[in-house]
Amino acid sequence: MPKTIHIPAVEDIWDEQSETFLKGFDGITLVLEHSLLSISKWESIWEKPYISEEPKTEKEMLSYIECMSLKEIDPYCLNFLTNKNIEEINEYINKKMTATWIREKEEDKYKPKNKRIITSELIYCWMASQQIPFSCENWHFNRLMTLLRVCSEENKVPDQNKKPDLKSRKSLNAARRAKTHSRG
Repeated sequence: MPKTIHIPAVEDIWDEQSETFLKGFDGITLVLEHSLLSISKWESIWEKPYISEEPKTEKEMLSYIECMSLKEIDPYCLNFLTNKNIEEINEYINKKMTATWIREKEEDKYKPKNKRIITSELIYCWMASQQIPFSCENWHFNRLMTLLRVCSEENKVPDQNKKPDLKSRKSLNAARRAKTHSRG
């Protein structure tokens, strides 16, 4: 689901450093989409993974906003983003966008996080392996990642080393007792 952001108009402004007037701005409404497609566009420009712990520079973040735009925009207009605009964009990027939640296993909380480099191509690979149509590349990115995680959880083979639950233990014991004609 795209996010609409309005950047307000700005009159010509005086730049004290260059001692000149900078061209004003009429204002614009941006329609943004935080999606795998947007991330893929950004990675093709910057040739590095978008998903990383390395902080993005202001220039990289403005470039990502441009990649998120559903219409071609003049990058100059991004110089007039307000603090409120930036907050709205960050809030949109961080939204879960799904009612699904996945319970984290207790042992997973203490495992070191995977340091695997994740790029858009790897995510497309995961989509292909889970038979998720590439048209989902336009979904909100966090929703797509939740779907991939759900598919992964649903397709896991049960761990054969896990102890059977109490119900199955009782049925196993009953079968053994019946087989050996024992009471316990």
